[in-house]
Amino acid sequence: MKKFSLFLILLSFMLILAACGSSDSADDTSGSGGESENKTYKVGIDTTYPPFEFEEGGDYTGIDIDIINAIAESQGFKIEFNPMDFGGIIPALQAGQLDVAIAGMSITDERKKVVDFSDPYFDAGLSLVVAKDNNDITTLEDLKGKTVAVKSGTTGSKFAMDNESKYGYTVAQFEDSPSMFQEVSNGNADVLLEDYPVIAYAIAQSGLDLKTVGDRLTGDQYGIAVLKGENADLLEKINTGLKELRDSGEYDEILNKYISE
Repeated sequence: MKKFSLFLILLSFMLILAACGSSDSADDTSGSGGESENKTYKVGIDTTYPPFEFEEGGDYTGIDIDIINAIAESQGFKIEFNPMDFGGIIPALQAGQLDVAIAGMSITDERKKVVDFSDPYFDAGLSLVVAKDNNDITTLEDLKGKTVAVKSGTTGSKFAMDNESKYGYTVAQFEDSPSMFQEVSNGNADVLLEDYPVIAYAIAQSGLDLKTVGDRLTGDQYGIAVLKGENADLLEKINTGLKELRDSGEYDEILNKYISE
């Protein structure tokens, strides 16, 4: 009788251990791969930057939006858009408020000090932009004594500041592109610096009384950014997704949807 009671106790103990092991095993399965595949990344964008990023009918749209959505879908992660002024995007990455930035951001050596860039996804370049009836400005040499409007935190702003003393103009900073465009249209500034595809789209779509003049001043390339030294796995997925978009032809379809150079 004692032996039978001892057997029952041992059997009960073995069943409890088995149940605990089964529970631990189930927990391990749920944590392997599933979390990373369903992870949501916070993506910084600037919605005042058509055709790359803008708001239409309450939805975010544009080249950048379509590209990062397609990458997320193909690579199995989710994204949450966080619109903000362009100048605040890199500081937000540094503060841990964002995981990714896609905002028509030119790849520069200065930015590489604080962020890691994806492979380039668009060839841009700065252009001089003047009022339609302005025939006096066609080159940088024509800017002496003039006012040059730029958007804060952009490569256009940096270019203008770096060359201010060389060409003898004054720089006026703005927080968004529409304000900058309006300043030149109204005659309060003589010229603005903007990425060619952005201003070409704005002129075509909005009927701005502006025109581009001269050759492109730079040969900038846009990249998708993550904080330097962080999210290496995510950056690898982004590059893989970009390559897949190009190989499949979807990348060209996205560009053709918004611009045709």
